[in-house]
Order: sequence, then C-alpha cells, then structure tokens
Amino acid sequence: MSRLRIILIALGAMAVVCASATPASAHVSVVSGAGVANATQEVHFGVGHGCAGADTVRVRVEIPASVTSVRPMPSDFGRISVEKDAAGLVSAVVWQKADADFLDADLAYYKLTIRLKVPNQPFTAVFFPAHQVCRAADGTMTTVRWVGLPGDPVVDGGASDEPAPALVVVPARRAGWNKLTVAAAVSDLATFFADALIVWKGAAAWSPNPATTDLIGATAGVTALTALAANDEIWVRY
Repeated sequence: MSRLRIILIALGAMAVVCASATPASAHVSVVSGAGVANATQEVHFGVGHGCAGADTVRVRVEIPASVTSVRPMPSDFGRISVEKDAAGLVSAVVWQKADADFLDADLAYYKLTIRLKVPNQPFTAVFFPAHQVCRAADGTMTTVRWVGLPGDPVVDGGASDEPAPALVVVPARRAGWNKLTVAAAVSDLATFFADALIVWKGAAAWSPNPATTDLIGATAGVTALTALAANDEIWVRY
C-alpha cells in the first residue's frame, strides 16, 4: 500500500477529537479544548465539583502575563470582578456567588467563560492558577488551590497543590495541508494534533484515527511518528 493510499484513506476518516489536556476528574479545568495561537477566542472553565460535598461560592482565576485582551463573560454563577496589575492589565478574574444563591450541598456544575487572546506560543500549554472557595451548610468555608504546575517540587510528607487549569496552544491552521515548524519538542502528539487527520515528517506518519494508524504500520517505507524535536518541519492535514 502506498503513502498516497494512506493519505486518501485518512482524508475520509473521522479524527478522534480529544483536545482537553486536563483530567476530567479535576474540579476546575479548561473544558473548551485547545487554544489557537495568536487568536482571540472564548475559554470555558468548568467547575465539576465543590469541596467535600460543599457548594462552590467563589472562583478566582489568575491570568498569566502572556494572555491579553481579557474580557470575562457574565455568568449565572454570580458577580464578576477583575484584578489588575501596576500596568493596568487584568491579572485575575473573580466570580462571586450572591449569598442568596448559596446551595446547601454540592449539587451543580458551573461553567465560567473568559474571552481572551491566546499567546502566539504554539506547542505549549498556558496555565491559569485557580482558587475555589466552597461553603458548607453549616457555614464552614473551604478553599482548594488549583495552582500546581508541571515540574513543581514535591515536598516530602507534604500535600501537593492540585493541578492548575491548562490551555493547550495549537498552531493556527486552515483546512487542508499545513506546513509547520515545531517550536518546541513534542513528546505526546495527541495533545497537539488530536483534531488532525494525519501528521507527516519525512517518511514517518502519525494519526489520531486508529484505522489510519493501522495503515501506517502496514505500509512499506513508512514508519510510525512518535515524537517531534524542536525545529522539526512537518506537514499536517486538517
């Protein structure tokens, strides 16, 4: 089977879309999928659970300096406020539920949205440290810190912070073939190419579609692409 045959079959296949880089069990996470480098878009933060049975009443999301044009969207959750740094840039967004809207138990899922400009940093992840405050029926307040970053040191015997919400940044693209240069090493292709039909580097290929993956493995002269190094040039079909 030729490389062309692989391409033609890949074009007719449905790619497996799985763009979220945050585990589904996380209480505060990015649930809107990947961000496109240098594009303005809405990013949704999902609050999947409260704190040990208590309802979430306040969420504060820190905004990295690389993220600009920050505009939080109104939410039924509660009042929005922003914090700014010395330069007047938004450094955090806060959603605060009104006292009358407090629930006696952890019953609801909340989605909070910010419209922002994604940094022009494809093949990276942008982290939004978040602080979740919950209130139990007896009035007890609890705060969970979703601020852990990859590579943070682990303190022996101490409790580590929960992982910060992460926005995976993918390159700008158009439908069809795209020639891209990878700015940073990529060890997990599914993280950045989950919506691609096929990725080629020389005679090596990768696809999120299992049928196309089988074809790659069965084709003479084609090897499986497993990782990318910084400055690699690749062809990607979307």
